[in-house]
Amino acid sequence: MKKYQSILLPFLIWLSVNGHPIPDIPVIGSFETDGNSVITVEIDPRCFADDPEEVPFLLKSNFDSLTNNEKDQLIQKAKAMVSEAMEVRFGMQDWFLPNFSFTFLEKDAGDLAEENILVIQGTYERYLDSNSSFYQIRSLEDAAYDIVFTNLIQGKPQRRVNVLFPNEESFQLDLSFIDGQPLQKKVPELNQSNLPQETKEDMEKRRSDARSTFFSFTRQGFVHVLPLGLDHILFVIGLFFLSRKWKPIIYQVSVFTLAHTITLGLATLDLVSAPSNVVEPVIAASIAIVAIENILFPGYRHLRLLVVFFFGLIHGLGFAGALSAFQLDPASLMIGLLGFNVGVELGQLAVISLVFTATFWLKEEDSYRKFAVIPGSSFIAIMGIYWTVERVFF
Repeated sequence: MKKYQSILLPFLIWLSVNGHPIPDIPVIGSFETDGNSVITVEIDPRCFADDPEEVPFLLKSNFDSLTNNEKDQLIQKAKAMVSEAMEVRFGMQDWFLPNFSFTFLEKDAGDLAEENILVIQGTYERYLDSNSSFYQIRSLEDAAYDIVFTNLIQGKPQRRVNVLFPNEESFQLDLSFIDGQPLQKKVPELNQSNLPQETKEDMEKRRSDARSTFFSFTRQGFVHVLPLGLDHILFVIGLFFLSRKWKPIIYQVSVFTLAHTITLGLATLDLVSAPSNVVEPVIAASIAIVAIENILFPGYRHLRLLVVFFFGLIHGLGFAGALSAFQLDPASLMIGLLGFNVGVELGQLAVISLVFTATFWLKEEDSYRKFAVIPGSSFIAIMGIYWTVERVFF
């Protein structure tokens, strides 16, 4: 047994820490026409764990039981995390790390939670003059987290949102309204047949902002599946292994998509919520159940769709953190939800395509079941059971 421990143990550790993607870090800029500006970041203390999704939120009661030294250690970890993740600049000035002031912020954990949660908020205040023509952030090479770039002007959320991966720069937020310059151009009535050029430019900017937000969240949705969402990948492969006929695949993927879209949207809008220590074990159990069903009950039956729909609802809650906690314009929120879902579906289709490509040479159904379905589903079932036990008891 010792002969294989050196191989299996690192592999199981990798699987355990890659079961689900980590939370994102929102960077929210707030700007006033008089030059006052505030940049805030929020760090979920779960990010300090190897697998944040398997660690419970920092509840108010647990926070109150921490010593001052333990609280200070959390603050220091947040400072180090931010310093490795991002820099900002105003106009063509040099990039720099803002001198954030960190404190703990109590937030509502949702209707199903008995108490509030604590996050760490960093705040940087600065007065900007008219020479600060734009504001921009960049994600550093060592950043281990998605950074969500959102902004408010005079308290109004802006439509364009960027999700930054390591070594990427955000768009440049125009700050030309500072120092008494007009914030918005006056738009004449749109029922005129000959619209002024300014209005056409404004409309094209809104469209451009919407496209940028959509594609940014589409990419994020794809990455949340492939390569980061290993548990989601195994679930989709489990759906594929039941039958490689197109109708069963389309039925299952469509029902799964519908289900997780429902709960993702409801959770993002704060209409439903569930603690991660409940959601994550159920997601793991769903992987095992689907795989075991492939082995014991071969062949497609419509009852399978009920199982897929139920577990799709749970998987949607697992994705909810990707869009929550950001002060988004309502239109941007809808565009982000749509883009994220499109990205998730593209990720699922990519997974199915890869598995199909890897197994298409098994022409005979008996060979396909013997060399692909049984061993593949057995591995998926073992991993689902392993994750379930780990997430419940450890």
